[in-house]
This record gives sequence, C-alpha cells and structure tokens, in this order.
Amino acid sequence: MDLGLTDKVALVTGSYRGTGSGIAAVLAGEGARVLVHGFEPGQGEDVVAAIRDDGGRADLVTGDIRTVVGTEALVASVGALVARVDVLVNNYGVADGTTWSAGDTESWHDSYDKNVVSAVRVTQALVPAMKAAGWGRVILLSTVGATRPGARIPEYYAAKGALPSIAVGLAKELSGTGITVNCISPGVIATAEILERFTRRAEHDGLGTDRATVDRLILDTAMPNPSGRVATPHDVGRFVAFVASEPAWHLNGTHLRFDGGAADTVT
Repeated sequence: MDLGLTDKVALVTGSYRGTGSGIAAVLAGEGARVLVHGFEPGQGEDVVAAIRDDGGRADLVTGDIRTVVGTEALVASVGALVARVDVLVNNYGVADGTTWSAGDTESWHDSYDKNVVSAVRVTQALVPAMKAAGWGRVILLSTVGATRPGARIPEYYAAKGALPSIAVGLAKELSGTGITVNCISPGVIATAEILERFTRRAEHDGLGTDRATVDRLILDTAMPNPSGRVATPHDVGRFVAFVASEPAWHLNGTHLRFDGGAADTVT
C-alpha cells in the first residue's frame, strides 16, 4: 500500500535518540524528507547519517522546545531548510517525576511543560503553513499510562493524559483544513535504554541475556500484554507512518493505543 508520504516533510521532535529515531527512520523509508530534532547542536547526527546510509533523506534541526526561545530557534532551523512541515510527530517527552507525597508545584509544572506545553508550542508554530497547504498531520505521542496510570511519577502520567484531549480539541479546531490530529499511546518499547536496564536485571537474576530472554523478563515483570511481544522503536514508527499516511485521511481526533492490549480497557 502506498502511504502517500513520498516528498512529504516530517519533523519528529526528540528524534535524536530512542523511539523518535525509530519513527524518523521509518518515515524516511517511506519516502519522506525527515527533520531529525536535537536539543543541542550535533545531537542526532548519527541518526541522520544512518538514514542517509539507507538511502533516505534527513536533515538535522536544533532547538530546545522546553522554552519559548528554544522553540523559536527550532522554527528558524526548520525554516532554513524547508517551506513547511507536512507531518509533525510530537514524540518528545520525559518519563520522570516524583511521588504523590514528594511532588510539589514545581515538579508538576515541570512535567506538564515538558510533556504537554512543548508539543503545543511546536504545533502552534507549524500548523499555519499546513493550513495554507490544505494538508497536514499532527501526531502526539502519549503512553499506555494515559489510560492506565500507575502510582509512581504521577506528574508524568497526568501530563501525558492531557494529550488525547488535545488531539480531540485540536481536530475540531482544524475541521475542514485537511489536517488530521491523532494521539498514539505506546506501551513499553524496547529502546536501547530499556534493553540495557533489563539486561542488567537478567544478569543479576542469573538469567540469559539473549534478546528473547530479556523480552520475556520485560513482559513478565514490567508490562504483560496479550500479544506476548515487546514493540521496538521501528514498530512504533510503522504505526506512526500509517497514521500519517494519505490512506488514514479519515482517522482524526482519535486516541490509538499501541500497547499489545496492555491497557486492558474497552474504550
């Protein structure tokens, strides 16, 4: 199936590492010109190089989207390369926080600013050009915890829980413009950091450190799901690519869980 992403310009925030790098690689593989985002100069150069080595098109853009000034820097960095962004993947987020007893005003504001306001800033800056073109995709990356929050890091889960609501509201705001807005909530993802953490745990427990054993440890101790598998950043990227595609034009204002059924909920 042709996803209709050839020659589209896609910006993936926080794509210098982790899940974002996988999303960027898949979008480039589908023919998009991908803007790999880093917070500091040089962050993401390895991701850009890997995409280019695979025959894809990628450029590095920079800006600290946690601040207004940094977002303006990112917009300027993007504008120096392209006339507009067609696909915006608000991937950046930080899974940190405190506890209900230790959290304070500062920790709650910090998590909301990182996981919500940063995406709002970038979206507000890039949507006008999408409207002028009559086509666009805005995708927000949340987490399974938006539906099934845990007791720990409540600031993070509450912030990520705002993103599905934003998707619905913004989709209504952009009605008739040719822009769709959707939110994707992955479960646990086999990023390098996750694999390293569970490999160390497997070693500590006297288990094998092969990928199958580590994946099974993740499923048994962290997040079981009916599919019995752990998604990779590229798996998430393929799902994002479909949501961004032309065939998905009627998918709008939705909250899509990509967690193998871990959320264990009907709606």
